[in-house]
Amino acid sequence: MTSGPHHGDGAGRPDGAGPGGGGGGRLRRRAAAVGVAAAGAALGAAVLLSALPPDGGGADEGGVADRAQRPPGATAERPSGPGALDRPEPLPPVSTTGEVCADGLDASASYRPSGASGEAVRRVQQRGRLIVGVDQGSYLWGFRTPDTGDIAGFDIDLAMAIAEDLLGPDPDVVLRAIPTDARQRLLAEGQIDMVVRAMSVTCDRWREVAFSNGYFETGQRVVAPGEAKITGFDETLRGRRVCSGETTTARALLEERGPELDIELVRAPGHIDCLVLVQLGEADALMTDGALAAGHAAQDPAVAAVGEELTREVYGVAMRRQDVDLVRRVNAVLAQYTAGGGQSAWRRSHDRWLADHTDEESPEPPAPRYRDGEGAR
Repeated sequence: MTSGPHHGDGAGRPDGAGPGGGGGGRLRRRAAAVGVAAAGAALGAAVLLSALPPDGGGADEGGVADRAQRPPGATAERPSGPGALDRPEPLPPVSTTGEVCADGLDASASYRPSGASGEAVRRVQQRGRLIVGVDQGSYLWGFRTPDTGDIAGFDIDLAMAIAEDLLGPDPDVVLRAIPTDARQRLLAEGQIDMVVRAMSVTCDRWREVAFSNGYFETGQRVVAPGEAKITGFDETLRGRRVCSGETTTARALLEERGPELDIELVRAPGHIDCLVLVQLGEADALMTDGALAAGHAAQDPAVAAVGEELTREVYGVAMRRQDVDLVRRVNAVLAQYTAGGGQSAWRRSHDRWLADHTDEESPEPPAPRYRDGEGAR
């Protein structure tokens, strides 16, 4: 694992603000990843961030090998399904409700917050360093800035706030860029303490990891260039080539609903790889979280998120299932981070990174839900 130089307050942020936009103490961040940001392209092309994962595996969500070639592992597959081209009735709506797990609990329900220091919290504090799995290629969320190469974004602000709570001022933090399909494995192996990487909370993932309370609410959207004349998950998508990243909720949705429109599923390691395939004309559209779609549109003015959000999804911080005390501690951080309405650290980070690039009005963090103790809901 390669460590970069230590950086001071707000390194890599446009306004130089510390975590949550409030200044704060110095933060030492060690960006652990192989690869650096690639140069931005001209109008109509994305700022493409090229990176290899630290463990030498498949491409990161934000990792693309080269604009001139198909990203490694990208293949096209046409699922079986109805192929009528003159379907008169509207498509049935896609669910926008929260996922309820077999135990009857909402997938986004987490453990009640606590400032106590249990075994997992002490492990981090005794080591004196927090190791966080992040993205380095999702613009606005976790990305390497072209000017300094530092990793910055909405997710990174939250990771820093957690580190300050656990380790105090001037925390020692390793930001390790990890592939999408390695998130749960790296947690289970103890190679990282947590994942702060626009990771949707699902019932299936709860079987492998434990999640904090949600810190952002979003949903799947179609992203397409204007010239494609695609207006959403509707008849304009019929028979088109649609890309999604591996092991993502977008992939699951396309596998479930794609046959309704005879969609040709294009497979790629991550959503940034899908954007490259759209730019190269090898896919007509891609599907990803609306929050990440905002980053695509900000990078490449030729594409836009179209249609309504198709699902309700909540991002959570992922940790090992047995590290319940660390989950509770992170939830205590989130309670402070999101408190204060328009003056909260959450809102300041949102306004700095996301406000100019999304079509949402007056965003708020999702309300916490609990799966334990008095008043669990």
